Amino acid sequence: MTELSIGSEIADFEGQMTDDKVFKLSDFRGQYVVLYFYPRDNTPGCTTEGKDFAQNIKDFEGLNTVVFGISRDTLNSHQKFKEKCEFPFQLITDTDESICNQFDVIKMKNMYGKQVRGIERSTFLISPDSVLLHEWRKVRVKEHVQAVLDVVRQQTSA
Repeated sequence: MTELSIGSEIADFEGQMTDDKVFKLSDFRGQYVVLYFYPRDNTPGCTTEGKDFAQNIKDFEGLNTVVFGISRDTLNSHQKFKEKCEFPFQLITDTDESICNQFDVIKMKNMYGKQVRGIERSTFLISPDSVLLHEWRKVRVKEHVQAVLDVVRQQTSA
């Protein structure tokens, strides 16, 4: 696995999405791509983060930017979560952790005093030519989406 770093090209990848669609990074050449990795569908922090992205989707779209959420949940779980929260963007399933591994977001975490493997909440901004422009790791949900939007605005006005 190649080390992911700012300025490096992201290898093309694909994954199953909600609404019976397939995500392929190369299909979004010419657009900025925000990938936000979250631990689990229907949990408080993940719901808040998704809703924050949803509330700002028009701003992202106005900046030629598409947004996708990714977790290890099943496609069925994602579809229910997307519909329940009325997310205007697709969720990508990564049950085999291949995308999570590509972005190095699987970490050992403390949960109720136990060590568990899970997704470290992380967001990545990818350029229209598939170069990693920015990454946020160990994300705190509060004000995170605004921080992402601010960086996208900087990139698109540069």
